[in-house]
Amino acid sequence: VQLQASGGGSVQAGGSLRLSCKAFGLTSSRYHMGWFRQAPGKEREFVTAIRPGGRTHFADSVKGRFTISRDNDKNTVYLEMNSLKPEDSAVYYCTARNSLRVGYEYPVPGTYDYWGQGTQVTVSS
Repeated sequence: VQLQASGGGSVQAGGSLRLSCKAFGLTSSRYHMGWFRQAPGKEREFVTAIRPGGRTHFADSVKGRFTISRDNDKNTVYLEMNSLKPEDSAVYYCTARNSLRVGYEYPVPGTYDYWGQGTQVTVSS
């Protein structure tokens, strides 16, 4: 299984980026898919998640600015980030959890089965 994240880069505050996470070796439509981020010296934190049925969850810090979506035909999940702030700067990680498993807690890193390699997002003021 491989989760391949891409789309990171450097933008100015107020700008936008779209991250992609393509899954290999699993059928993403059967998985809870999520994004976490980690800034230097900080713990990995939950950003957003989407369930197989389309229900979404967001961290309070990104509500109204970030959108998560999935294209099951492409086995890909997207994170659309708008109105970016310097505090959004971090390495963003894509993650997946088999939806057949019970006990899913979307904001908890340990609840996920697979992680991507991360993509850097840098927002300058």
